[in-house]
Amino acid sequence: MSAAAGPAVVAALGEDVDRLLSAEPKVRADEPDSVHQMRVATRRLRSVLRSYRKVFQRKDIDAIRDELRWLAGLLGVARDAEVRADRFAALLAEYPDIQRRLGRRLVSSERAAYTDAHRAVLHALDGERYTSLRTRLLGLRTDPPLRRKRAARDAEQVFTAAVRADLRRLQRRVRAEREVDDADCVEALHDIRKAAKRLRYSAEAATDVLDGPAEDLARHAKKVQSVLGDHRDAIEALATITARAEAVRTRGADTGPYELLCAAEAEAARTALDQYPALVEFLRYDYLS
Repeated sequence: MSAAAGPAVVAALGEDVDRLLSAEPKVRADEPDSVHQMRVATRRLRSVLRSYRKVFQRKDIDAIRDELRWLAGLLGVARDAEVRADRFAALLAEYPDIQRRLGRRLVSSERAAYTDAHRAVLHALDGERYTSLRTRLLGLRTDPPLRRKRAARDAEQVFTAAVRADLRRLQRRVRAEREVDDADCVEALHDIRKAAKRLRYSAEAATDVLDGPAEDLARHAKKVQSVLGDHRDAIEALATITARAEAVRTRGADTGPYELLCAAEAEAARTALDQYPALVEFLRYDYLS
């Protein structure tokens, strides 16, 4: 029999807690990519707590997950604005003529949105709610709310069950997407991305216990998550540019430059989606037998 599940899960969570707390001072200093790092750590920790929830007292873990959702939401507003600003800057760099005309409108507005959102994040980090969350996260390492009988179970069995449940969840999402109408396809793909991310995080948490199979699943899930993330970014950028074009159209101005950028983002979305079918082929195989 391998080690007990409780200490193994707590050890995996401890690494995620470290990731989150080590990102905090970088966010305060507004270091490049720091908001992204803290957001990923927050969402990763919330996901792992969800996948391995049966090892813990449900009420305590649900309360922590709710607070992590709140923090991830704040960080997400800043991160999304940051992504759009960087994406628009890179896109406009390919069209110098358009860059001179639209650069300020598209990029500067997103930079301003990021500044406002980052200010809101800093305000939250200085507040009692985050201080309380931070204390509870530290408590996951020092005094975790474990369910004694569940925590004493064989770690390999518990980790295998959790990863297998997340694998099946992703398989269901992929099958369901094949049946949806085109109008619902974007959201169905977003659901697949979230399921892939959940599988990735639960598998990565299990690597010390399950070894090779967990590493393989995490690697495959990460690829699906990445490609569908690129697709989602392109779709959201397209929506933002389209909205700007509509505003310009109501004033009777030329929308040609916006239409060119929309075409570029639509092509980026198609390019990302073309990679998707091959990446979910791994779901046909049993990695946890």
